[in-house]
Amino acid sequence: MTRARLSKAETRILEQCWKLGTCSVREILESLPEEERVAYTTVQTLVYRLEQKGALRKVKKIGNAQLFEPAIDQTEFRGGLVRDLLDLFGGSPRLLVSNLLESGRITLKDIKALQSAAPGGKSNRGRGGKGNA
Repeated sequence: MTRARLSKAETRILEQCWKLGTCSVREILESLPEEERVAYTTVQTLVYRLEQKGALRKVKKIGNAQLFEPAIDQTEFRGGLVRDLLDLFGGSPRLLVSNLLESGRITLKDIKALQSAAPGGKSNRGRGGKGNA
């Protein structure tokens, strides 16, 4: 599939489909938090757009209800978003993180926590060595 850009609303509907698995428009609507609920026809339009873009696929019809399932993997989708974001910063993760730091969206404490949680991070060093028996 050629990766089509999804609107924020389309992405929100796709996220619900990842949570629900195979689902109908009504189930998607009912799964949204009360403050995010919109008209049934709005969700229906978004679902059909996602189908046209190849993000959802029709799997079955029960009575008048169409059932849909995600046609794209959540991990691949998010990876594509990260690649797009990095492209905006010339492919430089350092430039991206620097911008996040300057804007206050991430702190040095956050970065240290991520570094410790990463494979081979500070908190993982020395495990299995002397004195860790």
